[in-house]
Formats: sequence, structure tokens, C-alpha cells
Amino acid sequence: MSEQPLISIIIPHRYGREILFRCLTSIFENGYSPFEIILVDNASTDGSVEAAVEAFSGLRVVRAGWNRGYAGGCNYGSLFARGDFLLFFNNDAVLAAQALQRLVEAIQRKPDIAAVQPKILSLSEPQRFDYAGAAGGMIDVFGFPFARGRLFDTLETDTGQYDQACDIFWASGACCLIRRDVWENLGGFDEVFFAHMEEIDLNWRMHLASYRVVFEPGAVVFHEAGSTLASDSPHKLYLNHRNNLLMLLKNLSLARLLWILPARLLLDLGALLYALARGRISHALAILRALAAVPLFTAHILRARRQVRRLRRVDDRSVAQKMYRGSAVLQYFVFGRKTYGSLAGA
Repeated sequence: MSEQPLISIIIPHRYGREILFRCLTSIFENGYSPFEIILVDNASTDGSVEAAVEAFSGLRVVRAGWNRGYAGGCNYGSLFARGDFLLFFNNDAVLAAQALQRLVEAIQRKPDIAAVQPKILSLSEPQRFDYAGAAGGMIDVFGFPFARGRLFDTLETDTGQYDQACDIFWASGACCLIRRDVWENLGGFDEVFFAHMEEIDLNWRMHLASYRVVFEPGAVVFHEAGSTLASDSPHKLYLNHRNNLLMLLKNLSLARLLWILPARLLLDLGALLYALARGRISHALAILRALAAVPLFTAHILRARRQVRRLRRVDDRSVAQKMYRGSAVLQYFVFGRKTYGSLAGA
């Protein structure tokens, strides 16, 4: 057998001794070698990092100095990585047996595969898919992300319906394996995002640079969704809406942006009115804050668009072929289609 490649496992960590120990144990018991663990201390104050160093040998702790978020924590950790492959891993996730081996085998099948995601199941309900990526991330024509096995807030039971390897649009940041050379060439995660959708933004750039992103069902990860930020948190809603718009403004060509952006803003307005109608004032304010914040990033958007122009190898039509051609929002909320398989044209 040829020598196995070194995997650099990068885990940003803010707090939580129990979840961190559970995560690290699953890595050491996974059966893959060689690997290195780079634990990024995002200014933790609960003693969990120090406890982990005592309990697990071989950890490399790098101190971020402040809370850099998931995007900044991963970028910082990658500076210390020695492996040809980088595994970005949430501290509230757990690897099933042989998951690392299956991910490495998947990414090595073709040189144009830049990233691979495992099947992500709920830690508390292992028969169900997890919110963060499920069986591979997708996106609709207006930029709304969803996943096979998780359409908005509806989680499917895993009955093997997605047990075929396939191309996807985005690999979840909860657990994704990325080629280091691609990561470096594309500039890593956008730290302006802080958290949420930074992986989708990076994967979009991968597609523009003519790489592939794939789902590998033979690798399984269990994830405790919402353990670091509750799913109904107004701050999470703010980040999702803000970052989603930033992603569109960065990665779409001007011609495509001119017709997608107005439609997208109308859908965001609909989301705001929906929150108001349900009495969720804090959610409505979060969406309004997100819309107001986007113009503040104009200089960053212009710089990012220049970067995208430099790396672009295909046009928007080629990337659009990897998206869901319709509106997932309308399919879900208007037509009542609650699963990926029921989407018209999926």
C-alpha cells in the first residue's frame, strides 16, 4: 500500500469541555494515520483547552488572541498545518469509525475534487440528518442554501435515500476535507463572514475555478446542531442574511447580479414581513440589520470581486448548472414541498 497522506485537522474552539473531549476522542479512535490536530483557541476562558492538553497527547494548541469566529479561526489554524489535506471540523461533531479513511479515499479519486463532505447525522437523533449539511449542500438560483436531507427546518430520516456519492454545491463547515493547495490558492475563508456561510462562499469560488465538491456517504459524522449558537438566535439570523447577500455580491457576474439581486431582496422583504406576522420582532430586526449592514462592506466586496475575476475559469452558466434552477423558498413555503426529493426539477 502507498503511504497515507497526512491530514491536518483544524478545530476552532471557544468553550465547552465535554463537547471538545467527545470530538477529540472520536478522532483518536478513528483508525486513520497519520494526522495532526491543530486546536485553535478562540479566546476560551473555561479551562477546556488546558484540560484537553492534559488529557490528549499530541495536540497542537494555537492561541488566536481573540474570538476570530469560525472563519478566522480556521484560517489562523491553517497557517500551522503541515498536511496536504485540511479537515475543518466543528468541536461539537463526532467522527464515526473509518470516516477519515473514507474522506481521503473520496478526495483522491480525481484531481479536480477540491472538497468532500461526509454524511452528517444528528448526534441526538442518529436516524435523522443534521441541519448542518445533511447529505450534501445545495443552493437555489437566488442564493438560498439548503441540503439534501434538510430543506429549511425540515429534517429527513436517513433511510439510505442519499447513499450514492455525488457532486454537491457546498460541503458543510461542520466537517469538510479540502486540498491544501486549493485552499491556499483561493485564499481560505472570508473572515468578514465571521461565522455561517463562509464554507459556501469558498465552495462557490471552487466552482468558479473549475473544481468539484463531492458528497461521500461512506463517511459518517454526528453533529450536535445549535450547541454553539441556537438555531433561532437573532444573531445567527443576522449573520445568515448578511453573509448570504455578501456571497452573492462577491461571486455573481454583474450581468447575473442585476436580475438576481432585486428578486433576492424581495424574498428577504418577504422573510421580514413573515417574521413580523408571527410576532418575531427580534427576527425581523435581525433581517433589517443585515440589509442595512451590507453597504458597509462595499470596499471589501469590490476587492473580493477582483479576486474572483482572477481565479474564474468558467462562466456563471456553468456554475448555475450545479445549482437548483428554481426557488427553494417558493417550493417549500408556497407549494409545501418539504424534502429535497420532492422539489420540482431536483
